[in-house]
Order: sequence, then C-alpha cells, then structure tokens
Amino acid sequence: MTNLAYIGRFAPSPTGPLHFGSLVAAVASYLDAKAHSGKWLLRIEDVDEARTVSGSSEMILRALTILEMEWDGEIVTQSLRRDLYDAAFNALSMHTYGCACSRREIADSRHGIAPDGSTIYPGTCRSGLPVGKVPRALRLRVPDAGEQGACIQFEDRWQGKISQNLATECGDFVLKRADGYWAYQLAVVVDDADQGVTHVVRGADLIDSTARQIYLQRLLHIDTPSYMHVPVVTNADGEKLSKQTGAQALDVARPVETLISAAQFLGLPITEARLIRDFWQQAISGWADRFVLEGTERKF
Repeated sequence: MTNLAYIGRFAPSPTGPLHFGSLVAAVASYLDAKAHSGKWLLRIEDVDEARTVSGSSEMILRALTILEMEWDGEIVTQSLRRDLYDAAFNALSMHTYGCACSRREIADSRHGIAPDGSTIYPGTCRSGLPVGKVPRALRLRVPDAGEQGACIQFEDRWQGKISQNLATECGDFVLKRADGYWAYQLAVVVDDADQGVTHVVRGADLIDSTARQIYLQRLLHIDTPSYMHVPVVTNADGEKLSKQTGAQALDVARPVETLISAAQFLGLPITEARLIRDFWQQAISGWADRFVLEGTERKF
C-alpha cells in the first residue's frame, strides 16, 4: 500500500548523462521513498535552458529504466511550467526589486562569500536603482540581520541541525536572472509545492540553498518538506563529482555492481546481489533499518 503521507522526488538537470555522483543522489531518494512505502516522482530541472544538452533527458530516463528505478506518475519538465513561476513571483512582488548590478560589480564589492561559494549581495539596488541604470535581474529582499525571520533553522535528517542567517550569509538573492531565466531557488520551491513533495532527499552540495527555499516557502505560505542531504561524491582533487569536473557517464552495462557501489557510498553494507531486484530488496531493507523505525524517523 502506498503511503500518501510520503512523496519524494529525483530532479536531475539535463546537462549530460547520469554520472556516479548523480546516481548516489537518485539511489538515496529512491530508497527513502520505497522504505517509507511512498511515491517517487521524477522531474527534469531544465529551468536553466542555456545549459540543457540535447538528448540528455532521454539518456537519464534510459539509465533509470535499466537500473529498474520506477517513478510514479508523469514526468514534470520545468521549461513547460513558466506560468507557475510567473504566478509565484507576482505573489512575492512586495518583497522583490529590480537589480542593475553585474557579477563583476558584486564581486568587486568584497561584501563576503556565501557558504555555497557565491558572493554575498551588498544591497546596492535595495533602495532603488542607481541613476542611469536599468534592471538586469529581479531579487528577493531578505530580513536584515537582527530582524525576525533572518535566521533560518531546520533539522536535516542526515546532517543534523542547520542554521543560516540570510542577511549575513546570503543577502538578497536572485529570483529571475539577467538572461531572463527563472532562478533555481524559485522554480524548485514552486515545483515541490505543486507536486505535493513532502520529503526532499538530495546531495549536500545543495544544503546551502535550503534556507533560501524555506524562506520562500514561508512567504508563499507553502508547507516546508522534510530534508535529507546526503554526502556528495568527490574526485581525486576533492571537488564535487560533476560534469564540470570531468565526471564520466554512468556505466550501466553492469547495473548490479554500479548500484552496489552507490549503496556502499551511502553506508549500506551490501556486497553482492544476483539480480537488480535482489539488490533493491536488500537496499530498501537496509535503508529502512537505518532511517525508519516503526514509523518514527531516526535522527543521524
């Protein structure tokens, strides 16, 4: 029986085929959904259309199919959902403003570096555009450092208690970019709410975005899902394994071995399985033992 109180999702960006790092995130989200007898949705996050690589979505779907990772319902594609993002932005209009700053100008402000490596916005256009400037991007105003709501706290099911002060560790952030595309932060909040997602399981490289997303949820009167940020795979230089750092396409010619490697990275003691379905039975049971106990979440 499906647990309607649990709806999870996997949301890859179609910038290339799946690699081992993205597989780990997919396996973690799939296992958590199955261990809770919940739904596992699939969303193609192509809101940054300039980075989309033709044919990538098909390659991702093919890999998931070979690995017998069955998703529930129809696949959602962000590039077809602009009306939803427009509506959400309109609902936030009293908290937004146009920004004329270029990336170089923000970097030159030396206002500090956010936890995710981006430059903290110094608030140059917060009180109005400088004379002679036109807006390039649209930003969301966050509370000042000492104001109520500036500090966002949440309990991550893998990482523990997380706290971030939006004013000092982020600054006013972009909702619509200078190139006209909606920003990830807005799109993911709108999509999760529209799909009824209750549990988000993804890589720890996205944990620094979570406070911004929770703030958006509060402004939009959207329920905040449960979060779990699993460790990311790194290369020999300690960089997150990604297409930008030379990650190779996932080899699905030996699917059982590939899945076992992903499970072991996540700490599951699986060493062998004859068939893919045997692997999933072991992995789901192992995940349930670790994170689900008589319907109560274990905190790690």
